[in-house]
Amino acid sequence: MANLAFIGLGNMGGPMARNLIEAGHKLTVFDLSQSAVDELVSAGAHQADTAAAACSGADAVITMLPAGKHVAGIYLGEDGLLASLPAGALALDASTIDVQTAKQVAQAAADAGIDFMDTPVSGGVAAAAAGTLAFMCGGTAEAFTRAKEILSGMGNDEKIFHAGPSGAGQVAKAVNNMVLAIHMIGTSEALAMGVANGLDPAVLSEVMKASSGNNWSLQVYNPWPGVMPTAPASNDYKPGFMVDLMVKDLGLASDLAHSSGVTNHLGQLALERFRTHQAAGNGGRDFSSILETLLDQ
Repeated sequence: MANLAFIGLGNMGGPMARNLIEAGHKLTVFDLSQSAVDELVSAGAHQADTAAAACSGADAVITMLPAGKHVAGIYLGEDGLLASLPAGALALDASTIDVQTAKQVAQAAADAGIDFMDTPVSGGVAAAAAGTLAFMCGGTAEAFTRAKEILSGMGNDEKIFHAGPSGAGQVAKAVNNMVLAIHMIGTSEALAMGVANGLDPAVLSEVMKASSGNNWSLQVYNPWPGVMPTAPASNDYKPGFMVDLMVKDLGLASDLAHSSGVTNHLGQLALERFRTHQAAGNGGRDFSSILETLLDQ
């Protein structure tokens, strides 16, 4: 088992760190929230006073942070994690950030003799707690071999993918979440149309799941309240994947499409819809609450 550091113990990072402890790893944690740290310490983790101190002597560090500026800020510079990790260590950034920042940090890590991979995740809070996350990894094949031994403590082996070189994980995450947003809106529209014409949303959901309209939103994340008891929609659209985060991810997808010269009309429409929903005060609610914008019309 490895000596690991974990930085960022939010809704996703906290349960991910807990699963690493349960997998038998020695874990040192740091977060600006003392209550989040205390919860992990009670589960068997060691506490560090700073992010850099958490990395002292670590075989690997896992970071789960809000945005690219936070990732660059914590890894780079004289006091950054790359300066604190021992040579030959492994750095895994599970944050969802822009491709350019991922590549920038990867190059700085390579210069410092450290293997770095961007390893964004998919599956949401429930998968983080269950240890069934999907990981999309960007970096060298050698780093991926090392990373998989650690990531398997937080996700299913068959869902841990080597997407390609540095930045490839972030590309895969951006395009995946763009499709997620699009099919959540489409699923919501379909259910609203069916109910408006007298269909039971639960029955219609089963019809579509058995037909060509089947998708992830129908299978595990139904947006219609009461159809799926375990989905956020059945708990006033919480907890889950916040609208704020979907807007962020769709923005990353939009930037990626623009820089690649690819037209993504549906991605842009999804971004507009979620931005409008966010501006109406729904940023902290689960993204499946986009259904409510159809019912208000």
